[in-house]
Amino acid sequence: MSNHQSVPFLDLVAPHVELEEELTAVFQRALRTAGFIGGPMVEEFEKSFAVFCDTADSIAVSSGTDALRFAIMASGVQPGDVSVTVPHTFIATTEAISQAGALPEFVDVDERTYNMSVESLRQYLEQQCSRDQSGKLISRRSNRPVTSIVPVHLYGQMADMDPILALAEEYGLVVIEDACQAHGAEYFSKKLNRWMKAGSVGRAAAFSFYPGKNLGACGEAGAATTNDSEISAKIRMLRDHGQAKKYYHDVEGYNGRLDAIQAGLLSVKLAHLAQWNARRRELAAEYNQLLANNDAVGCPWEPSWSRSVYHLYVIRTTERDRMIESLKQAGIGTGIHYPVPLHLQKAYSGLNYKPEDFPVATRVAAEIVSLPMFPQLSGDQQAQVVNAVQAFSARAVSETVSVA
Repeated sequence: MSNHQSVPFLDLVAPHVELEEELTAVFQRALRTAGFIGGPMVEEFEKSFAVFCDTADSIAVSSGTDALRFAIMASGVQPGDVSVTVPHTFIATTEAISQAGALPEFVDVDERTYNMSVESLRQYLEQQCSRDQSGKLISRRSNRPVTSIVPVHLYGQMADMDPILALAEEYGLVVIEDACQAHGAEYFSKKLNRWMKAGSVGRAAAFSFYPGKNLGACGEAGAATTNDSEISAKIRMLRDHGQAKKYYHDVEGYNGRLDAIQAGLLSVKLAHLAQWNARRRELAAEYNQLLANNDAVGCPWEPSWSRSVYHLYVIRTTERDRMIESLKQAGIGTGIHYPVPLHLQKAYSGLNYKPEDFPVATRVAAEIVSLPMFPQLSGDQQAQVVNAVQAFSARAVSETVSVA
């Protein structure tokens, strides 16, 4: 065992200790006003988060999953429709699609960004879909209408949105962003000749504020963003039992509200998010530089059109399980995001996908490992992580040479 202190995969204590006085004041405000559901603290956070995302509106809800489900439903996706997404993501993406009454169908991910492959999407639309007599786009796989695309901005980096939006326009599809890991990420749109924030590009978008996210609540929380006032109004109804006003229910809705205390806590943290994201980018650049000469490890790729916020720092190695064990012995925490792609999960066995249907997602899932990444990670801690990775790689290479 190393003489160094252990390095956690994620430190959720440090930021809360730093902000303890401000966070505690939120509880006092709620207690003294009895403002627990809705009210000023929720409205203040919604306005601030909309400004942060460069959107007309944000609607606070109880989780990222609810945010995505409501965004899908409010964007006009009907029960029985197909939503096209990727298998390399957390299951909440497809749960939201299914809970909206739609059917997830997959396209593969890009080998370098791990986000939706534009080429795979194009092939799906050209080769696996056809038009019926009314002109609707129909999936040959399920014989259902294809109406939406749900790109996932995984690990803090946005998908390549210009060509995705172009394909959506060509085929008459709506785009809903799963931005649950991408608070503050940016994309340079060549079409519009400007940088755009995650959550401002599609018809609507979803964010999660699960505690480990770049902007995390002290419990469950989420938000949807949109520039469309009709979609905003629908999401507000859906989160609150379908009410247009109290006790007047236009539709059946859900209990998907965000409580005021979580909103207040998020407002405190939102003021620090740009600084925290900048620190994550610094740490990622340092990781990239320190690991640049390690041929046994593949570092994240950030295209020129992307500004990632590095929710996760994910490397690739063919010796993944051995590396994780070696780092564990050195007192270093790691993660795998995600070890089994969705098309191979038991929950989706009924979709009858095979490993080779999405070869990149299948291959990536066997090789990825997430290294410690959080704004309070010190230079010494990062050096400790890198040294452990380098030491393992050197041993693995020498073992390979000696066997040969």
